[in-house]
Amino acid sequence: MQMVSITLRVLSRPDVDHLPKIYQNLGMDYDERVLPSIGNEVLKAIVAQFDAAELITQREVVSSRIRKDLLERAGEFNIKLEDVSITHLTFGKEFTQAVEAKQIAQQDAERAKFIVEKAEQERQAAVIRAEGEAEAAQTISQALDKAGQGFVALRKIEASKAIVQSLAGNPNVTYIPSGDGANVLLSVPSK
Repeated sequence: MQMVSITLRVLSRPDVDHLPKIYQNLGMDYDERVLPSIGNEVLKAIVAQFDAAELITQREVVSSRIRKDLLERAGEFNIKLEDVSITHLTFGKEFTQAVEAKQIAQQDAERAKFIVEKAEQERQAAVIRAEGEAEAAQTISQALDKAGQGFVALRKIEASKAIVQSLAGNPNVTYIPSGDGANVLLSVPSK
């Protein structure tokens, strides 16, 4: 059982052919006497057939059934309805809180699912990286077998070049070339 608040807009007019009968039986305020009571009656009968979720998802169906039944009931009092529509539909505080809690739970579940998927992708990336490193190590091993120490010497030269470039870019280190092939790097202290 959920508390539902529905506002219904009804545009009506009397059946001109039955005006004398309407005024004799219902009076000048026929619409104020008849429409609220039959409106409540029809609303309660129709809304009771739907659960809270269906009222939201099938609002058009609910509205059309209310319109149909209300047209019939108003016709019994010689009142014609021009328009009937639901303008406002709200639920009790407990239902609203339950819907919000469900949405939060769904978001938490989606977040957890995302974290699991992310961890799986990171695991796969680590496996691929490890396989690549193993393949690189195997390639280096094969190159050492083929070229012997020449490959190691080449790597030493490449490492030396990288170190020299790093030191040459440092303003605290000075490079002094010498004629005998033994170049000197001096560390000059800064103030």
